[in-house]
Amino acid sequence: MANKENGRKFTRYKLLGIAAGVFIAVGIVLAGLWAAEKNCDAAVQELPGVKFVRQVVSQDNQTGRTVMWQTEKPMNAPGVEYRLFGDGAGDSKKVAAKAENFTDDGVTVTLYTAELTGLPQGKQLEYRIIGSDGAGPWHSLQLDAGKGFSALIFPDSQSNNYSGWKSLAQGAAERHPQAEFFINMGDLVDNGEDHRQWTAWLDSVEGIIDRIPVAPVMGNHETYNMDWKVRQPAAYLQEFAVPGNGSSQYNRFYYSYDYGPVHFIVLNTQQGELEELSPELLAEQIAWFRRDAAASAKPWKVVLMHKDPLQYRIHNRPERTEGFSEEGQIWMPLFDEVGIDAVLSAHLHTYRNRGHIKNFQHAADGPLYILTGVAGNVRYPGLWIDHALDEYVAPQPETDNYMVMEASQEELNFFAYLSDGTLLDHAVVKH
Repeated sequence: MANKENGRKFTRYKLLGIAAGVFIAVGIVLAGLWAAEKNCDAAVQELPGVKFVRQVVSQDNQTGRTVMWQTEKPMNAPGVEYRLFGDGAGDSKKVAAKAENFTDDGVTVTLYTAELTGLPQGKQLEYRIIGSDGAGPWHSLQLDAGKGFSALIFPDSQSNNYSGWKSLAQGAAERHPQAEFFINMGDLVDNGEDHRQWTAWLDSVEGIIDRIPVAPVMGNHETYNMDWKVRQPAAYLQEFAVPGNGSSQYNRFYYSYDYGPVHFIVLNTQQGELEELSPELLAEQIAWFRRDAAASAKPWKVVLMHKDPLQYRIHNRPERTEGFSEEGQIWMPLFDEVGIDAVLSAHLHTYRNRGHIKNFQHAADGPLYILTGVAGNVRYPGLWIDHALDEYVAPQPETDNYMVMEASQEELNFFAYLSDGTLLDHAVVKH
């Protein structure tokens, strides 16, 4: 009897032991699955190798946007996923990206471009980079609502150390969070072939360019190689997939886009540097400019051009007279012809408000001309002698600055600030 009872106890303990073992084993499996799922989520958020996510303006920013990024090694199945902002449980859509290997300055990267079209007009979206290895973090994407807007304007950012440019750009973006896009007025970098400078420029605007688009302007320094000789602006053309202009030879050299009530025309003023490499650039661009301006029904037309239309005297250079540069002589009559409202330029690294000019003289019904200043650390202290058409000159010696443009149906406002946010100048254009 005792042996039977002991046998039953042994059987019960054995069954309990087996059950406990199963419970522990199941727990280990579940814990492993939970850990694997957690690690998978972490991997999804990291998507290693993706760098410099950026938005670029589209021709029509109410329903379109271009998203770009780059990696050192090619991704599998690259694309962009987007959805309405805050709609985590809602449907998202995916767009495949075009990948292209680009080698410059002996360094090869893979650049990705995703064209987002047919987006819900004027809505706030969010997007992330996706691939077969997962997905990156979500970024904000605000479409043009077709109304008034605010934009940041940065003059030449070329530098030999981009820490100052980074501080200025980040400070301006923090100070003006309502800005819907930003403009860089050319000479983004000091040397267009130096990959280290493009890396420094992109790093400086990280956290800005992924949430609001850039509208870049090509400058002369974008056309220089490492030996400081002129070449085609290969890196600029690859780094920014700006809207096309219909040219088979000079696509992306110049372009236009709409935002709110403004039609922006981005000119290329490098006809001098590129004369031998691109001899038909100027003639083709002038014909395009007339067609483009005539086709726009927007209330405002604003020109962005790197080189300045005015020519300044220089200390110790008596042979250089005051007047108008080659770019001014070419383009200013055309601006009068098509009814441009404002012209923003750069290149001279000084801020100057010239007021309204028509037929090469002050006139209330002419375009407003503003030389936007300097945002990098390359300065020309005491170089320029004031021009007779200057109405406001930033305090000398020149230091870095930025601008804010506020546009409505009724008026355009341009504000110039020092890097610490001190207001320098304010100009307005009204119908």
